[in-house]
Amino acid sequence: MNLILWPAVITLAITLLRLVGELQGWNKSLFNPAAGGGGALIGISWLPILFGPYFAWKLAKQGKGPQSGWKVALLALLGIVVAIALFVGVRRLGLVPWGFIAAFFVALALAFLPWKAWPELGRTLLAYALAARIPVAIVMLVAIFGNWGTHYDVLPPDPSEELLKAGPLARWFWIGLLPQMTLWIANTMLVGTLFGGLVVALAKPKPAA
Repeated sequence: MNLILWPAVITLAITLLRLVGELQGWNKSLFNPAAGGGGALIGISWLPILFGPYFAWKLAKQGKGPQSGWKVALLALLGIVVAIALFVGVRRLGLVPWGFIAAFFVALALAFLPWKAWPELGRTLLAYALAARIPVAIVMLVAIFGNWGTHYDVLPPDPSEELLKAGPLARWFWIGLLPQMTLWIANTMLVGTLFGGLVVALAKPKPAA
């Protein structure tokens, strides 16, 4: 899809830059190698905040906007709130690891909550999410087998006994493939839809003649 081509290329470039920065030991505020990589300024998790509105604007100008941008944004916000509440509940109840695994799939299902209100944006964000996250999953596979010491391959804090004993391929499945193809797809779609819906609701772009 032409609409996601350059966003996907930019996202891949940032993923590779992040990997190089961590391998080279560059500034940790920019390239955090700790588990999860949280707080690093160089990363792709915040890109849906930019690309969601970009996709939404382009689609609206093509005459493929929603009936109500507010409805789209509210449905996305509902999905985000429910997903966060679910993960908080799983953590407080100590339902590890299976509770988190179930929560990954529920979060993915919630990502489709706004779909009917704006299917064109949903399809675009799903395609972008796959283009963004499949390369990350591949990088994680190579990093885990290479034991590179980056956030792409280090174990999460307090890993389970099963995860500690798992081989590289099994470890990649649990900390790489599974979350990338569920939780992070959901994050991309819900955050992108939220900000895309808000931009359309507020700016009301008119279809191009």
